[in-house]
Amino acid sequence: MPLLFSYGTLQRDDVQMSTFGRVLHGNPDVLIGFELSLLRIEDPEFVAMSGEIDHAIVKFNGRNDSRVSGTVFDISDGELANADHYEPAGYTRISAVLASGHWAWVYADARSA
Repeated sequence: MPLLFSYGTLQRDDVQMSTFGRVLHGNPDVLIGFELSLLRIEDPEFVAMSGEIDHAIVKFNGRNDSRVSGTVFDISDGELANADHYEPAGYTRISAVLASGHWAWVYADARSA
């Protein structure tokens, strides 16, 4: 089963219920070599659903002292496909190693991936 690291809205219970049909149980972890930034979302449906126009996004910088805290979730392949459908334009799914040593999928800035 894939691991998914979230640092933003996928940690919210309401988003999990609408995306996965259940509340996920995860563990805290840290993404290393990335920095947190903001992305202005242009999709009005996504903005209406999330209630926010600016969303957190990570960009790879390769620095060991750059860390982004979040939660890692064990999900199914179908749930990963649902997460792909949930994420708006500007995000791309990449694989990255976490501080725990686990590899997980992460939605990162498509412009820097």
